[in-house]
Amino acid sequence: MENRVKAWTELVLLRLAAIATDLAIVAVAYLTAFLLRMNFLAPQWGWKAVGSCFATVAAVHLAMLMLFGAYNRSWRQMRLTQVPRYLLAALSTIAVLVALRYWMESMDYAYLRPPYTVAGMTAIFASAGMIAVRFAWKHYWLERQRESGLLERTERRFDNSPAARFLLGKCVMVTGAGGSIGSEIVRQVAFAGAAKVILVERGENALYEIDRKMAALCANVEFVPVMADCGDEDKMSAIFEEYAPRVVLHAAAYKHVPMVEKNPEAGYLNNTQATITLAGLAAQHGVERFVMISTDKAVNPVSVMGKTKQAAERALMNFNREGGTSFAAVRFGNVLGSSGSVVPLFKEQIAKGGPVTVTHPDMQRYFMTVDEAVSLVLQAASRSERAIYTLDMGRPVKIVDLAESMIRQAGYLPYVDIPIVFTGIRPGEKLFEELDISEKSCYKTDMVKIYITK
Repeated sequence: MENRVKAWTELVLLRLAAIATDLAIVAVAYLTAFLLRMNFLAPQWGWKAVGSCFATVAAVHLAMLMLFGAYNRSWRQMRLTQVPRYLLAALSTIAVLVALRYWMESMDYAYLRPPYTVAGMTAIFASAGMIAVRFAWKHYWLERQRESGLLERTERRFDNSPAARFLLGKCVMVTGAGGSIGSEIVRQVAFAGAAKVILVERGENALYEIDRKMAALCANVEFVPVMADCGDEDKMSAIFEEYAPRVVLHAAAYKHVPMVEKNPEAGYLNNTQATITLAGLAAQHGVERFVMISTDKAVNPVSVMGKTKQAAERALMNFNREGGTSFAAVRFGNVLGSSGSVVPLFKEQIAKGGPVTVTHPDMQRYFMTVDEAVSLVLQAASRSERAIYTLDMGRPVKIVDLAESMIRQAGYLPYVDIPIVFTGIRPGEKLFEELDISEKSCYKTDMVKIYITK
């Protein structure tokens, strides 16, 4: 209720601000029109009459703007299709002011009706100014509309030069290469100087897209598209035999908590067993470094997805006891904009006019950007510790706050233009994730904001 009251108060204030801005634009247009009409000389009937006429002009113009719905939408939603309503408001303003002058011919009413030319020029200048200001404001907001702006902290920036030195000239295997995170890993690995990148992806279209894009971006890197399930031991063994990758970055996983909760066997096979299979092959073929993408949901897990990723982490740490290949895992929070996350869902719901669905008003999560996530993977790949890495992701973000921010970014007001509906916690979900980076649970590394789980 409190949020709704704030939203309606904000709506009223925004509309008043819009009206005040339009009044200022009409005033400038009116003064300009009068100066042009009088050849920049003082009017013979005095500036007081000019000011009196302005009250009429402003009142008529604002009334026409309201009549044609100029204040129905935020300026951030200004489109070319809305321009006609401003032109109609201008024509209607001219018509009303001309009619006033026609029916009030007596000079006794001079303070109520401006000259014909002034009325026409004012309406034209004012409409042009309003349209220009609205599009300028929309452009300003589009420039600011970045997903990283949804974080309630500063985006982390990492020095990726150690990763570039480590990957230079190597053959790197990336699993889940067509996913939102996997594809960015592929891109950064290629730009870091890898000689060959093996793209392991079982989705045909996703594999086609990442292979096509990377071939166009990095002609000096060899990309090998492999349509396969990374849990297929025979297929993956043949790939290790043929290409002998030195580094494996394992991004393939099921991560949608409710789906894995309903399909636990599939979650175990894809998240745990496939990782064990791939890690075993990596150890057999002398891979130098193996890094798996994990999740903060693996900390004290209550969901099947969290438990499958925790089991995969433990399996990797057990492989480290055998020597040879160096295994590590990287724990992520929710990645903004990744497939299956709330950001694409909220964007879709906002585009449809709502409602935006949030499970619980107190639900909160740690978030990171794709750049942060991939940088952390590359940092982990270049380091020597056989461990689980965690990024300090600052304070968790309440999902309802994220929804409100995204609605505002889109140019709407939450609870007024777009409703927010609470649907209830889904199976396997917690209200908050337990990401502990205290001295009791983690070691600090020499890299700022990167910790190693004890």
